[in-house]
Amino acid sequence: MASIPKREKAIVIGGSIAGLMTARVLSDYFEDVLVIDKDEFPDQPVDRAGVPHGFHPHRFTARGKMITEQLFPGYEEDLRKLGSPTSLNKTAHIMSQYGTVAGPYDRDDIKFSRAALEWVIRKRVKAISNVRYMPKHDVLSLISISDRAAVTGVRVRERGEQGSENEWLADLVVDASGRASKLTQWLEELGCEVPVADLMKASIGYSTRRYKVPAHKAHLTKEWDVINIMGQPAKGTFTGVFSFIENGVAEVVLYRPGGQYPPTIAEQFEEAIAALPSPLIAEILQDLEPVTPLRGFHVQELYRRHYEQVEKWPSGLLVIGDAFCIYDPIFGQGMTVVAIEADLLKASLQEHMITPQVGFEQRLLRKMQDEVITPTWWLNCSAVLEWEGVEYESASEPLKGIAFGRRFMDLVLKEGTGNHNYELFGMYWAVNTLSVPLRELYNLDRVSAVLQASDEGRQLLAELLEEHGLPLEDVLDKIIPH
Repeated sequence: MASIPKREKAIVIGGSIAGLMTARVLSDYFEDVLVIDKDEFPDQPVDRAGVPHGFHPHRFTARGKMITEQLFPGYEEDLRKLGSPTSLNKTAHIMSQYGTVAGPYDRDDIKFSRAALEWVIRKRVKAISNVRYMPKHDVLSLISISDRAAVTGVRVRERGEQGSENEWLADLVVDASGRASKLTQWLEELGCEVPVADLMKASIGYSTRRYKVPAHKAHLTKEWDVINIMGQPAKGTFTGVFSFIENGVAEVVLYRPGGQYPPTIAEQFEEAIAALPSPLIAEILQDLEPVTPLRGFHVQELYRRHYEQVEKWPSGLLVIGDAFCIYDPIFGQGMTVVAIEADLLKASLQEHMITPQVGFEQRLLRKMQDEVITPTWWLNCSAVLEWEGVEYESASEPLKGIAFGRRFMDLVLKEGTGNHNYELFGMYWAVNTLSVPLRELYNLDRVSAVLQASDEGRQLLAELLEEHGLPLEDVLDKIIPH
């Protein structure tokens, strides 16, 4: 790294997980990295006002964990010191409409609250000598050169009644401000025409409560990793998930898309847990003590923006994380997508610093869209559109293969769970957690095997071939994202 000359300054808008990972990457390529956030950063691991969904469960998938470990070696040890438990050899219990798969979890994953994870990573970033924080500031707009072909900084205002305005110049500005991003507005102010975002009107609701495990039930923390009672779209049931975070605290979340929100009144919440297809979570909670109020959160729309398609994208500007696309939180993909995007940023910057090329920013955005966002969005649409009350709206080319993907994944889950095909069951989760590419599941051999294994599958195959008039291999190449 020392052989690559550094640029002078980079600015990161937003100090959450996406912003922190971005700052870590940029610190290797810029002399000075400034992280601007509207919040005051807490001096202990607690939820921030700027992260309203922070109280609810957060997880890394295996791929997200791997990249985070590369960026912050030993970060899980820091979480252990905060009391975060391991999942190794504890029981993972997953129930779907087709049956239950349960057994010891074979990876040493550390479970955490969002506040604990953000605290650990923020401390790591704060220890980097060329990274600075600017809390309690709003970014008002981008600064550009006269022809608006390049972004050269940001205009900010300190929060408070008499907050002063200032301009900060930089060689690179990265928007990591999440769902509150104003990037579309800022680009339009620069004269850019921004394509309309793809929307999934999902009306997702989830409610979470935390519980303390009493001393006489401490064995539960050693026995259980997770209990996941998957929602059944045909019956409209809630998904219920039980797991542990740091210091012997359990958390339970109820979830459902389609506008029928889980209750946020304690008595009704307990009744909804008791009404799940399995009584297991309700039975365990009888011996636990609630230590927080119930908190609900609603996500009306999931969006995928197409910044990679903006003509004359300004140089010196990038976007990452939820400012680009957001996903259904139940799949735990959001932070992993951010980690993958940060990894792509690192590789692209290293190449660009050695051999600078005009337009590297937009090429990187296209790479993020093609390699990460599109397949993850496709998986989300396949799963969430199965629920009544969810609608899809796109001004661009319609998504291909969603109806097939939804039915095929259902067959995979049925075969993996109902017939105890654990290899296929593992592949189902590996794809959904972004640990392997879509094509690892949607290749000719595996798709053929699944479709030929049942009358329902053979019917789906016949419909697919009739609709497209092509061999199966060509159909898959046409409708499944690479």
